[in-house]
Amino acid sequence: MRIAELSDRSGVPIPTIKYYLREGLLPPGELIGRNQARYQERHLHRLRLIRALREVGGLSVAATREVVSVLDSPASGRHEQVGMAHRAVVRRVAADPDDPQWRDARRRAEAWVRELGWRVEPDAPALDQLAGVFLAAARLGDEWLLAQLPRYAEAGLRLAEVEVPPTLALADPAESMAAVAVGTVLGEALLAAVRLLAHEHVSATWRPTPERPAAPDRSATPPAGECAPRNGADADPHPPPVG
Repeated sequence: MRIAELSDRSGVPIPTIKYYLREGLLPPGELIGRNQARYQERHLHRLRLIRALREVGGLSVAATREVVSVLDSPASGRHEQVGMAHRAVVRRVAADPDDPQWRDARRRAEAWVRELGWRVEPDAPALDQLAGVFLAAARLGDEWLLAQLPRYAEAGLRLAEVEVPPTLALADPAESMAAVAVGTVLGEALLAAVRLLAHEHVSATWRPTPERPAAPDRSATPPAGECAPRNGADADPHPPPVG
């Protein structure tokens, strides 16, 4: 197909397609003339992927380039694919290793993951995100939300058990990698949207009762024993250290 048809079918304007070609987000087409190229279905699929990452996932051009570069050189193992995809799409947190408060928050995040028994690499970007939440809560002097960490862990594990296996089971490594990357980006957007809708619903329907007091104790912090994994009996008794 010519670039005009590629634009029509993808919904991406021709100038934007040319920009993506210059930036390396879209591979070049087959030259059929000095200023003409022919494009394939794979270009259409890539454009739709880029559009989803940019418009729904909110990724920058640089972050999108990192994702597609990962897709073009898939890892050998399926578990490695998950790590590569996460490192490409997860927003990096500005960490200051010289800040003792940051180091304390990072150690706290690592300890929490170890206590869950989850197998997580020490350089997982989500560990920095979690440490950032710990640090912000400490600076605000309000750790009430952190008391809900066991519930967040429960919900996160249940979602992961639904989302991850189908992507890893795909026969084509490149297709599997694309599914992991897209699932990570769009899944984040989906979860954020559903969570906000649920917040609005609960806010509209909530009424104080003896079981649900109007002002919960916001000084509560997570008891040490509440971080056990949901399937504690099945957890690795000697998980690899984090950090």
